[in-house]
Amino acid sequence: MDPTTRSRRSAPVNRSHRPRRLRTDGVRSLVRETTLSPSDLVAPVFVDATTDERVPIPSMPGHDRVPVSEAVDRVEEVLETGIEAVILFGIPESKNDRGSRAYAEDGVVQRALRQISAETDAYVIADVCLCEYTDHGHCGVLEPDARSDPTLTVRNDDTLELLAETAVSQAKAGADMVAPSSMTDGMVGAIRAGLDEAGFEEVPILSYAVKYESAFYGPFRDAADGAPSFGDRRHYQMDPGNAREALREARLDVEEGADALMVKPALPYLDVLGDVRREFDVPVAAYNVSGEYAMLHAAAEKGWLDLEATAHESLVSIKRAGADLIVTYFAEDVARRL
Repeated sequence: MDPTTRSRRSAPVNRSHRPRRLRTDGVRSLVRETTLSPSDLVAPVFVDATTDERVPIPSMPGHDRVPVSEAVDRVEEVLETGIEAVILFGIPESKNDRGSRAYAEDGVVQRALRQISAETDAYVIADVCLCEYTDHGHCGVLEPDARSDPTLTVRNDDTLELLAETAVSQAKAGADMVAPSSMTDGMVGAIRAGLDEAGFEEVPILSYAVKYESAFYGPFRDAADGAPSFGDRRHYQMDPGNAREALREARLDVEEGADALMVKPALPYLDVLGDVRREFDVPVAAYNVSGEYAMLHAAAEKGWLDLEATAHESLVSIKRAGADLIVTYFAEDVARRL
C-alpha cells in the first residue's frame, strides 16, 4: 500500500467545523428539520351579528369583526394567502343565561356557515362554546348560587346537552369540523353522541383537550365579548402549574372519540404540547392565542423586536414542539411570506 494513502486514511477526522458546514446558504434550507407552510395554519374569523360593517379589534392589530354579510369575503381573503382552513367565532345580537343563540338555527355562526360552505372551498371549523353567548360570560349553565358563591360556577352535566345541541346545529349549517373549547367534563362524548344520532358521523371533533386558565386570553375576550362578568374560569380550565394533568385530560377525550387534540395557549406550554404529541397518535393542534399575538405587536411598535421575524420563529417553535396544525392570528401575514 502506498504510504501516502495509508497516512491519509489514518489521519484524525476534524469534526470541529461539521455543524457549521451545514449552515451555509444553499444547504441550510435543505437540512432544515422543521418548516412551515400555509397548510399548517388555521385563521380565526370573528363574525358579528351586531354590526353592518367591519369593526377593528384594537387589542389585535390587523383583525376585525365582520358582519355576516361579509363573512364570505373575509374567508376568501384568507384563502388567497394559501391557507385552507378557518375557525369561526360568533358575536350574537343578544345573550341570555343559557347562551341559546349558540345553538339557534338562525344564530350568527350558523348563518355564516351556510354562506361560507356554499360559496367557498374553505375547510371550516366551528368553535363550540357558550361563553360568547351567555350574559354572564361563563362557558355553560350556572349553578344557582354561582354569582354569590365563588366556589361555584358551571353546572357540568346540564352544559353538556347544550354543547351537543350547538355542535349539531353547526354541522347542519355546514361546519366541516367542530371544536369544543369549554373544558366541560364529558363534552367530547356528548358531542360525538349528538352528531352520530343526527347523522353527522363523518364530522370530526377537534377537542380543546388541554386548555389552561390563562392570562394570555385578554384580547380575545375583548374581540368576542366573552369575558366572565364575575369570578374566573379556574373551576373548569386547567391550572397553569400542571403538566401531568394535561395527559389525563387528553386521554379522556381520545377515549370519548376526539379525532384531534388542542393545546391552548401555545408558546407558554410548549413542554405540554411536546408531551401530548409523544403520548397520542392523533393530530395535535396548538392555539397561538390573542395575548401571544398582541404582545409581539406591542413590542414591535416600541421598536424592540422585528415583528415578521419573531412571528415566524414563534410558529416554527410551535410546530417543532409537535403541532400538526396551528391556530394563529399571524396566519395570513406569515402565509403570504412562505
